[in-house]
Amino acid sequence: MPHSPRFYRGKIWLLNSGTGSFGSLHPATGDFQPLALCPGYLRGLAFAGDYAIVGLSRPRHDKTFGGLALDETLAAKGAAPRCGLQVIDLQTGDCIEWLRIEGQVSELYDVAVLPGVTRPMALGFKSEEIERLLSIGPG
Repeated sequence: MPHSPRFYRGKIWLLNSGTGSFGSLHPATGDFQPLALCPGYLRGLAFAGDYAIVGLSRPRHDKTFGGLALDETLAAKGAAPRCGLQVIDLQTGDCIEWLRIEGQVSELYDVAVLPGVTRPMALGFKSEEIERLLSIGPG
């Protein structure tokens, strides 16, 4: 289940969602070379310098997403699937930061890097918060 292919620094990177692996394609053979294992169904990939930001979802257990290799891998490690983000060092494959999202949100579909943004937020158009939003500073 390849997902979110991206060309970055001369390599094609992608998420092997069904296994929880993040890696790149070998240029000559096209074989997938895993760099890191992430505890979730992977969707969404972005880069910032020497790091990849990967989106993780808790898998749906339906006909499409049931019985994946990811389930077996996590069970063998005694780990549960997560929803959130992982920041992976492209040199070592180490997860250097993570953000876990719990509650109603169980799936992420994409990830984006917003350079220069220091306090990102999302406001719903139907909430009263948008009426009280005040932003000061450069656009």
